Amino acid sequence: MNVNLDITDDLALIALDDGKKNAITTEAVQAINEAMDEADKEAKAFVLAGRPGSFCAGFDMATMMGDDPEAALKLALGGTKLVLRLYEEPKPVVAACTGHAFTIGAFWLLACDTRIGEAGNFKLGFNETAMGMKLGPWCLAIMQSRINTSYQAQTITQARLHNPEHAVRAGILDELTAEGGSIEAALTAAATLAAYPAEAYAHNKLALRSEVLEVMRNDIYRAH
Repeated sequence: MNVNLDITDDLALIALDDGKKNAITTEAVQAINEAMDEADKEAKAFVLAGRPGSFCAGFDMATMMGDDPEAALKLALGGTKLVLRLYEEPKPVVAACTGHAFTIGAFWLLACDTRIGEAGNFKLGFNETAMGMKLGPWCLAIMQSRINTSYQAQTITQARLHNPEHAVRAGILDELTAEGGSIEAALTAAATLAAYPAEAYAHNKLALRSEVLEVMRNDIYRAH
């Protein structure tokens, strides 16, 4: 997967593109973290974007279903820690959801401050129940904090995948643009947020998330 970083006018655009569906590998997680490390030095706000038609299809299934359990665990933990990193990033983080978003990709959306999607024939959500997976405390904490209460049963327990319009109602996205317009809209939103006093933005953002962050940190780092 190519993870491209462009920093222009204090805005960092981190764009993911594997040429297919944006399935996440261990190398991709490392590259995203490296891009964020670099952007943290120069940028005042971040935009995390996918490729046309797909923000993130989830983890690479060849790794997750392969015969190397340590590789699968490393990938799952890397993607999980990135959720935490995005959620506790003091600077504004905006997602440009360019299409489909499943499992870890949908969690990355929950972790971003503002999520801008695109109208189109896309699906977004969490199919862990359908895959026989039990969600841990960190998953449920961020889900309950961001997914609208009336949509939690169908989204979390029943693994319903949403079209973009329903994803806004559910709280997975905040707003929609026309297909192909999410990156431009996300950069505009990021520029607006970057203009706020950074210290105040960071304090208020992290104070609002403090209880969820405590659950996430304790769960992720206690188990690993």
